[in-house]
Amino acid sequence: MKRSVNGTRGRAALWVPVGAGLVCSLVAFTAAFAVVLSGLQAVGATPRQAASGLLAVTVTMGAASILLSWRYRMPITSAWSTPGAALLMTTGLVTGGWPAAVGAFIACGVLLTVTGLWPGLARLVQRIPVPLAQAMLAGILLPLCIAPVSALVTNPLPVVPIVVTWLVMMRVSPKWAVPLALAVGMIAIVVSLNLSGSVPQVAALVPHIEWTTPTVTLQALTGVALPLYIVTMASQNIPGVAVMSSLGYTVPWRPALTITGIASIVSAPMGGHAVNLAALSAALAAGPEAGPKDRRWIAGVSAGVSYVVLGILSAGLATAVLAAPEEIVQTVAGIALFATFASACTSAMADPALRLPAAVTLAVAASGVSAGGLSSAFWALVAGIVLAALLSTRSGSGSGSGIGTRASAKREQ
Repeated sequence: MKRSVNGTRGRAALWVPVGAGLVCSLVAFTAAFAVVLSGLQAVGATPRQAASGLLAVTVTMGAASILLSWRYRMPITSAWSTPGAALLMTTGLVTGGWPAAVGAFIACGVLLTVTGLWPGLARLVQRIPVPLAQAMLAGILLPLCIAPVSALVTNPLPVVPIVVTWLVMMRVSPKWAVPLALAVGMIAIVVSLNLSGSVPQVAALVPHIEWTTPTVTLQALTGVALPLYIVTMASQNIPGVAVMSSLGYTVPWRPALTITGIASIVSAPMGGHAVNLAALSAALAAGPEAGPKDRRWIAGVSAGVSYVVLGILSAGLATAVLAAPEEIVQTVAGIALFATFASACTSAMADPALRLPAAVTLAVAASGVSAGGLSSAFWALVAGIVLAALLSTRSGSGSGSGIGTRASAKREQ
């Protein structure tokens, strides 16, 4: 009888981290997959190529989560770069089209991998002031967060229920606010497709991979690869390490960057844009709700397995979203990015000495203008750094701490 009781308790204890991993993957996937699809389409992917990209990036980030969690016995979860996908939405087509965008994704993956292998590059990125990197992200996100407001006016019937659901759930259970708003959005999409007579064919619901041979153009490298790398580092990898540190885990920085960078390279020819360490969703698998600390690594493995399954099943969701009315997709994407936008604005304006350069960075990034084949995100960072340097020279003081100042010593492992 005693063995039976202990066995039952053991199985019950096992389900705690397994369940936490399932919640982590479901919340993270449903909260932002529409952003990923929209970003891939914005830089030239066809609906089939975008669906392939979603499948590839989801499966590879699941594999990275399984490997890292199992190898280091920590709940280390990886994710796609949601801010990176938002960047793609505002970047638009580049010279060379979709193959050039894929080439930029590979270049970004190479930079992430090299960052893990070569500490010098990590230190260089860490010298970029936090407020400027976050201001660039806030500027990228601003037009996307405005889109739901415009959609409320242009097509209120399907949009109002989505917004109301999000508002109610933010009061009741913030963690599920975006996923449930997405569920309402999916209902609106299904109704809309039925009314328009454009229900997807069964063949479109079957998972598929579409290979794209990459090409290289200067505009794609400077307008996509470099900003995507900086945004991913500043808004995903470094905050992800900080979240894990706050929960008592010291993430093996170099192996984690190397593995997620390789995952990015592998997924890129199939349409995946970037794989990185999870930031906000990391706490769902690594927090106290995932059970005893020495068993929370199981939550990381569970999240990884769930991601692989979700990737395989994502074709139907991708097909529906890509065929949906623009206002519904804009609303779901904008709502999913509100929290990231708020966090970026807070960080951007936190340092009084860099507040003006951060404001200029935000304004340039939000303008959406491009010059010399370079995107507004690139010029925003240049403008902010130049202004910060000028003001620093005039005042004779430093220009604030860099991205990786916090716990940088821990990251050189």
